[in-house]
Amino acid sequence: MPRTRDDLPRVDRRAGWVPRWTAEDVERYRLDLAGFAGELDALGLLSAGAPGGTADIDLSEQREARALYCDARLLASALARATYEIETVMSWRRDPWFYIDQSMGTLYDLLLPPGPIDGARAKQVVTLLESCGPTLDAGVANCAGHLTRELAEVALGVASTAGRDLLAALDALTPELPGPWHDQVARAGTGARMALDRFAAWLADAVRDATPLKGVGFQAFSRYIYDVALLPFTPTELLAAGRQEWDRSVAFEMFEQRRAPDAAWPPLPASASAQAERERVAELEVRDYYEEHDLLTQPVSLRHYLNAPRPAYLEPIRWLGVSDDLTGPDRLDQDGISYVPVPSETLSYFYRANAADPRAGIVHEGAHYQQMALAWRDARPARRHFFDSVPNEGIAFYNEEMLSQAGLFDDAPITRRIIYNFMRLRALRVEVDVRLALGELTIGDAGALLEQRVPMDRATAEEEAAMFAAIPAQGLSYTIGKLQLLRLLADCRIAEGESFSLREFHDWLWRNGNVPFALLRFERLGDRRELDRIDELRAQAL
Repeated sequence: MPRTRDDLPRVDRRAGWVPRWTAEDVERYRLDLAGFAGELDALGLLSAGAPGGTADIDLSEQREARALYCDARLLASALARATYEIETVMSWRRDPWFYIDQSMGTLYDLLLPPGPIDGARAKQVVTLLESCGPTLDAGVANCAGHLTRELAEVALGVASTAGRDLLAALDALTPELPGPWHDQVARAGTGARMALDRFAAWLADAVRDATPLKGVGFQAFSRYIYDVALLPFTPTELLAAGRQEWDRSVAFEMFEQRRAPDAAWPPLPASASAQAERERVAELEVRDYYEEHDLLTQPVSLRHYLNAPRPAYLEPIRWLGVSDDLTGPDRLDQDGISYVPVPSETLSYFYRANAADPRAGIVHEGAHYQQMALAWRDARPARRHFFDSVPNEGIAFYNEEMLSQAGLFDDAPITRRIIYNFMRLRALRVEVDVRLALGELTIGDAGALLEQRVPMDRATAEEEAAMFAAIPAQGLSYTIGKLQLLRLLADCRIAEGESFSLREFHDWLWRNGNVPFALLRFERLGDRRELDRIDELRAQAL
């Protein structure tokens, strides 16, 4: 799995692992995917379609049959995603930032878990630094003559200083390493810096011959929607849903301003440490709120989502991704950590909101930590390891609004406005995402749209637009996932009547939160209408 700037699908790599993206490696991945697809077909779990209930099979057997079918669809989706990334999006061939992610980005991910950094991790630091040269050389060979201009220009903006940033990070990291590793890290870092400088020099020349950005197009985008994300909507319906949520967000934010017109932003914490302490207290309050209002069970075994000051060695390379560590399937005994910068009035969009009220981050990023930590405990392996942004982001976005409606922010008018402004951003992401994929917007157009209509700072807007252009269908996941979830919630409430429990529904949803909602609907309600519509729309589009 390639490394991306998204923090949710991070993978804990085994000792000695290095990225491999030569043309020969890509061809091997193609052969592996074909073999896996053949193995899945041979199981026969998908060929008969979704199993229905019969009078001859008791309810528990029906549910197990549905669960097994859903697991098989997860495997099919995972294979479709990998194929789509290699054959359609082709970041490995058209986007040079892909190779910055596979080289520096993998090192950044390794450094995110809190210290102390032991000898085993220091050894892996050296291994990844030594792999930077071969990885970037593979990027030059694969991308030569295939670059997308806008993506190359964005990558060049960071590649030109990447080597310098890396050495600054390693200088700050060295005192945190066991003594015997200092010299090895320094030597490997020098080699990595030289490789990054060569890559930047090549890119500065190659960008002149790059071709303009072209969206993946209707058919390819449809293939992602139906084969990977399992969404029962056309692109036109996605745009309409995003626009409706945009209208709601603008109205609700305005209502909040009328409700408390004189509300002032709360004072900023005095330091990052002070913000971390404020967040620690707020996280406990949010967990108590779940329990006291019968919303979501908080198991004693579930660790905490905490803030911490950003380590000095992450500061120079913070542009490589979200600076947090949400742990993983093999680290369930560790707290999730989100690193925060020094509070100031000039912080970018999300950091400014979280500094004002840490609960704004707890109800989204903290929900990610809890949902994934619970899903990683699932007895079914496919559900522990499957990933798709739509259910994960949909649950976290839903959680923001659910807790706001439940009264968590009744004491914080500015935070209520922030929540509705988040809604505005995520609704607009649907339009940006879909129209970029269909070739109707440039990255510059998308960035300007986000900057003006959220509004948000230009740097964050451009970063978002570039990411959505490079990874089609990620931006729409928040709003579309939330809307699917709300429909599922309403239908479960009607179908189950007075026996319906919101706490039980949420507990079930968080545990199964890696699974697309069309499959959850079928498994819980026996309702296959969304799956049938996916198959119908796929046949029409492809």
